[in-house]
Amino acid sequence: MDKVEESRERTIIKTSIIGIIANVFLAGFKAVIGLITNSIAIVLDAVNNISDAGSSLITIIGTKLAGKEPDKKHPFGYGRIEYLSAMIISVIVLYAGITSFVESVKQIIRPETPEYNTISLIIVAVAVAVKILLGRYVKSVGVKVHSDSLINSGEDATLDSVISASTLVAAGVFLIFHVSLEAWLGAIISVIIIKSGIEMLRDTISQILGERNDTELAKAIHDTVVSFPGVEGAYDLVLNNYGPDSWNGSIHIEVPDTYSADQLDQMIREIMMKVYSEHHVILTAIGVYSVNTKDEEIIQAKHKVEEIVFSHEHVRQMHGFYLTKDEKKIRFDIVISFEARDRRKLYDEIVADVQKAFPDYSLQATMDTDFAEE
Repeated sequence: MDKVEESRERTIIKTSIIGIIANVFLAGFKAVIGLITNSIAIVLDAVNNISDAGSSLITIIGTKLAGKEPDKKHPFGYGRIEYLSAMIISVIVLYAGITSFVESVKQIIRPETPEYNTISLIIVAVAVAVKILLGRYVKSVGVKVHSDSLINSGEDATLDSVISASTLVAAGVFLIFHVSLEAWLGAIISVIIIKSGIEMLRDTISQILGERNDTELAKAIHDTVVSFPGVEGAYDLVLNNYGPDSWNGSIHIEVPDTYSADQLDQMIREIMMKVYSEHHVILTAIGVYSVNTKDEEIIQAKHKVEEIVFSHEHVRQMHGFYLTKDEKKIRFDIVISFEARDRRKLYDEIVADVQKAFPDYSLQATMDTDFAEE
């Protein structure tokens, strides 16, 4: 683990410990107040604080496990454990919302009269302020260090502040109009929490399944690669995420057909080192497309193929073109957008049109995907 990763781990753990301490104190105060005032909303709020403390503990455990060094069984490391801990927190939020909703419905069916006093309401108001500050702090740190667990915990704390504030609103309505609304407010807010839990869970599962390349990171890597003299194009970038800020990838480059093996070897090594130093991405493989540069007739044939290919809608790129006169072969890759209604059908149409223009040649055309397509 390098210094940057160690600093990130310390920051996450420190923030989580602050969250645990704050939530345990808030839970204790609210539990006492809720029992004294006979307020189901405040008692549920206290239970919610305990679940938040548990979420922070899960974040700490997940971060420590994710920081384990790669081994024989998991050569890419344990970084994805952070996504699992974020998923567990999402489930806790969802469970808390469902539990709160059930208890609120019970209170609606069999209402109990709350007994508020000034001291209890002041303490709840302070708890609201603490939760707002805690939520903003935890989420901002989560965004800064790219920790989904902290971001989810921060969003959960912000929702908790809304719950606490609703108990104050319910108390005010009861004291002024002698109408108890806290069970109804509890039900409404529970639905909001359930919705938030589902969204957190959906986003985390999406990351575990594997999302498209980070567009900004992909563009930055592309620009770095094509900055090397001799690289005429960079394509087929694939990034695999093994945890927050942990990326491995591969890419293809186009180079003149005059390059020797030792020139290519040196260039590829330099590209790998520069991409890692500037973007902290390990390029495990760099493939090579050879570009015809010595035959003007072949260069003109390439232009003609490009005209045919790009005359079709939804074509994003054509690359890897190479023509051999002796073997009568043309090879190239086509990148077709996901917006195309039928990508395979469009690919077949393009190949047919190119084949019609070059009937004496056999085609080796590959349908590619732009993994950074927005």
